[in-house]
Amino acid sequence: MASSISSASTGVKFVQEDNILQRHAAFFDRNNDGIIYPSETYQGLRAIGCGYVFSAVASVIINIGLSSKTRPGKGFSWSFPIEIKNIHLAKHGSDTDAYDKDGRFVASKFEEIFAKHAKTHPDALTNEELKQLLKANKEPNDPRGAFAACTEWKLLYHLCKDKNGLLHKDSMRAVYDGSIFEKLEKQRAS
Repeated sequence: MASSISSASTGVKFVQEDNILQRHAAFFDRNNDGIIYPSETYQGLRAIGCGYVFSAVASVIINIGLSSKTRPGKGFSWSFPIEIKNIHLAKHGSDTDAYDKDGRFVASKFEEIFAKHAKTHPDALTNEELKQLLKANKEPNDPRGAFAACTEWKLLYHLCKDKNGLLHKDSMRAVYDGSIFEKLEKQRAS
């Protein structure tokens, strides 16, 4: 069943069918037009607490890497736009498969993360357990996917770990639907 999704921080509205990956990406669409430009990626990364240099470099890498994948049949664009409606086409390898090929959330794959890797605490990962997760998901001959997965997870760990160095299940789940971004932005603003 189709439903309207709205990002609280950006007011993004679009129709989708249980596409959680679109919700995740929508936070970065700062002008609510369904397209994410490098400047918006930069603004979104800054809003969640990333530094200037990291945000600048990451925004360029992210948009260059995802633009052509999310714009099938369209020509090259120097503005490197990412189309949210096609974000599922940019799904990379060496990941947890908690998003399926259409961008829908797969709860069983998410739970598998904890069943396999959460040895110290059943609902959280330590830094070492996160490293094991990345190692287990790394696909042969997939340096780009492995780099993307490592960068995403390490950033998440840096931004969301608690005072004991634990990355909790609820924070990880909130990354998949993008709600963690809004929470981080509000925390940073206060």
